[in-house]
Amino acid sequence: MLKQLASLAILAACFNATADWQLHNNSSKVSFVSIKKDTIGEVHHFKTLSGQIADDGNFSVEIDLTSVETNIPIRNERMQSMLFNTKVFPTLKLTAKVSKELAQLTDGNSNVFSVPATLSLNGIKKELAIDVFAARTNKNSLLVTAMSPIIINASDFNLDTGVAALQKVAGLPNIARAVPVTFVLHFTQ
Repeated sequence: MLKQLASLAILAACFNATADWQLHNNSSKVSFVSIKKDTIGEVHHFKTLSGQIADDGNFSVEIDLTSVETNIPIRNERMQSMLFNTKVFPTLKLTAKVSKELAQLTDGNSNVFSVPATLSLNGIKKELAIDVFAARTNKNSLLVTAMSPIIINASDFNLDTGVAALQKVAGLPNIARAVPVTFVLHFTQ
């Protein structure tokens, strides 16, 4: 009897481990737009993302802030050190509970959801409502994308000083303090 219980426990552990959804960095992207001089917009992204949706519906995505890509190496370095302070806060983390939403998605099905989430950036946590389009493209593949951009305000995360420092070092009259962020996240089970 003890052997059977141990076998069932091992089988259950294996099932739970394979039930988690893992984020695929190569087919996922988080992008943001910076606006300088009131009229010049530039699209940037992060190269390194990780995340999962656990079997219990706990969703988490981490962005390696040292992987910011602006297509200008010195600007990447300045954003890491002056804006994001990556030596102290190397990652941004987004978490949510999505068990209800996952239960509504079957193979080949898609839906739009408003998901309450927590964003942790620069040592500060803020609650957000994120509108997403989620599609379960097949039994083992899930695509989640922003239905509309998420606006991140520098002041909400004490990033104003960093934006001002970037503005000064680049000799710009202004850099927008509100930044639209979009994403496409691909998970497999």
